[in-house]
Amino acid sequence: MRKDVWLFFFAVSIFALQSCKFNPETPETKVDGREIPIDSTVSADQEIENFIAPFKKHLNETLDNPLAYNPSVLSKGEKGMNTGIGNLMADIVIEQSNPVFENRTGNSIDFILLNYGGIRAELNKGDITTRDAYNMMPFENQIVIAELSGKKVKELLSYLENGKSAHPVSGIKIKMDKDYHITEASVNGKPINEAQNYFVATSDYLQQGGDSMNFFKDPINLYNIDYKLRNAIIDYFEKIDTIAAKQDDRFIKE
Repeated sequence: MRKDVWLFFFAVSIFALQSCKFNPETPETKVDGREIPIDSTVSADQEIENFIAPFKKHLNETLDNPLAYNPSVLSKGEKGMNTGIGNLMADIVIEQSNPVFENRTGNSIDFILLNYGGIRAELNKGDITTRDAYNMMPFENQIVIAELSGKKVKELLSYLENGKSAHPVSGIKIKMDKDYHITEASVNGKPINEAQNYFVATSDYLQQGGDSMNFFKDPINLYNIDYKLRNAIIDYFEKIDTIAAKQDDRFIKE
């Protein structure tokens, strides 16, 4: 915003605040209010409709422009401890954010943990658009990397045991028995070491304790790479031709 415009609005705001100051000589005024429902009985204002029409057209063209092709439906409703769409989202986070993290810190992300409930829509077969990315991730969540102790990672594994849900992961391999007890867990082919620290990428919502992921709170270090999860998804779709995602053995119950 130009400086002169900003100063104008600032002056108007000061004037309005001054005008609102209490004056004991000002007579009291009774104000009545009523609720006006906004529903189908309220007709559109054609002048406003005409004004926003070109903006609406441009927005829809941008949202519906094909970015990639999806050969089969991807839904989080698949049975098991991992889903194709969850694997896709976790893999996107590590592929898109790790180069940024490496450039800024010299470190690499060890693994990813997102939440099952964070996937808000399936991906249909066919062309995938920016609108699909917004439907899949409608929130303004940022990607953050939490440096966790090995002990905190063990708490993370306990959370997964208790949750019994297909939370999206990448970079970590987990096996459970029939009672959901974790029998194996490894990162980079090595068992979790309580004496080692791990760089775990997630969303800022989860890092702050969302979905009761309290093990993310108070990490050794926290890195915000200024990258929204949804933007990472869009960037990934823009650079590929065909989506390749499926269930695999990264998180299984034997």
